[in-house]
Amino acid sequence: MSARDDVLALQQRMGESIVGQARMIERLLLGLLADGHLLVEGLPGLAKTRAIKMLARNLDAGLSRIQFTPDLLPADITGSEVYFTEGGRGEFRFQPGPIFANLVLADEVNRSPAKVQAALLEAMEERQVTVGATTHRLEPLFLVMATQNPIEQEGTYPLPEAQMDRFLMHISVGYPDTAAEAEIVRLAREEEAGAAGHGAAPAVRLAPEAIFTARAEIHGIHVSEAVARYVVALVQATREPGPVDDDLGKWIQVGVSPRGSIGLDKVARAHAWLQGRDFVTPDDVQAVVHDVFRHRLILSYEAHAAGVSADAALDRLVQRVAVA
Repeated sequence: MSARDDVLALQQRMGESIVGQARMIERLLLGLLADGHLLVEGLPGLAKTRAIKMLARNLDAGLSRIQFTPDLLPADITGSEVYFTEGGRGEFRFQPGPIFANLVLADEVNRSPAKVQAALLEAMEERQVTVGATTHRLEPLFLVMATQNPIEQEGTYPLPEAQMDRFLMHISVGYPDTAAEAEIVRLAREEEAGAAGHGAAPAVRLAPEAIFTARAEIHGIHVSEAVARYVVALVQATREPGPVDDDLGKWIQVGVSPRGSIGLDKVARAHAWLQGRDFVTPDDVQAVVHDVFRHRLILSYEAHAAGVSADAALDRLVQRVAVA
């Protein structure tokens, strides 16, 4: 089997256990293929935690979960030096924290103060953790999926823009439709009875080498000059929205950073690869631009007062910026 066949089989197996959230599954795999981190926002009970658990179950990778709470400390994430005594002699040894895993679930990341959120920064950006004078490298296969609850904002600590920008994509998760809801109830009933074998390990677990092979193939996906200009035009339109559209000029206060340009290029290539193409089309760019730009836009007071969301602004942006 090719690397793409392996990833598509992984996507199918995850879809069998996560009903009604096919888009979230695809975005989770795109983040893994593009070697980036994800911020997933949705109401409780929408299978956010289940999604990364199913990914870990079907992928030969370790998973750790960090429940962010107001009393969490940075060392609870990174690990710390612990004093050990043996044979009458003592020494400090580094005890790795939960960040040292292939897949890390940062659950309700906005429930902890800034100093704890910042503990993720070096790990996410540099793929390393420094404790004392020693730097410890993380695994080559490393993905952070942070979750946020869009309601109940009392007692939360909004992520600063610098950290938001380090997430490759911001995925918004909604309710499943009626048919999917009925299927969810049926699946839960089967799992409760043990019919689905939910507690057993899957027969096939994808090796990390397949992901590395896929990434190498994605790196070779062709991006034409016209598509590259289109990506840049979308980014520039968020920074200078006035000439593009009068309403956009009123709505967007701060545009997308260069990380957004790089991220859109990477995710569009991953999307094209997942669709079985060796080149990127404008449709690939439009399919993922909302997820890549959603958390990088800062809307104006006028936009908030008018009830304009980042998605609404991006809808207008895609309509107004011509394909090169």
